[in-house]
Amino acid sequence: MDKTAFEQQARTWREKALSVSMSCGAGRDEAEDIAQDVMLRLWQMHDELERYDSIEALAALMARHLLINHQRRRKPEALSETKIVSITTSPHEQLEMKEDDHWLTKRLEQLPTTQRTLLYMRQVERRTHEEIALLLGIETTSVSTLLARARRTLLEDIKRRNNL
Repeated sequence: MDKTAFEQQARTWREKALSVSMSCGAGRDEAEDIAQDVMLRLWQMHDELERYDSIEALAALMARHLLINHQRRRKPEALSETKIVSITTSPHEQLEMKEDDHWLTKRLEQLPTTQRTLLYMRQVERRTHEEIALLLGIETTSVSTLLARARRTLLEDIKRRNNL
């Protein structure tokens, strides 16, 4: 595809990449960055574009995959207490919630390193069992077993704390 033909279609492809990014949860600025990356990649492969049936579909697919990769690289945002505690909670409830949070954090720190790491990767980073197994070089069944142990340990501690 030559430069003139690319320029004629570029606006359509960019809009498609932008709309796909935003519909998948990107904010306006992030969607703009994704659309710009898509256009750069399309230009880099402009000689090969004629072999595709729908370049618009290719742009949409690229945008979706770039957004997923971008979101995976982003560090998880920790919620502050002001985001968690609603306006309607009483000071007593806020204190209880703070104590519960402190207790749980302390219990998580007391878990064996492997269990704590697995819980973090699964619950915070939202990784699959297969991804965790691959990263740590262990079997998928071992991931399941270790996660179950960590959760069971925490559940038992919670029951003891609440006298259940």
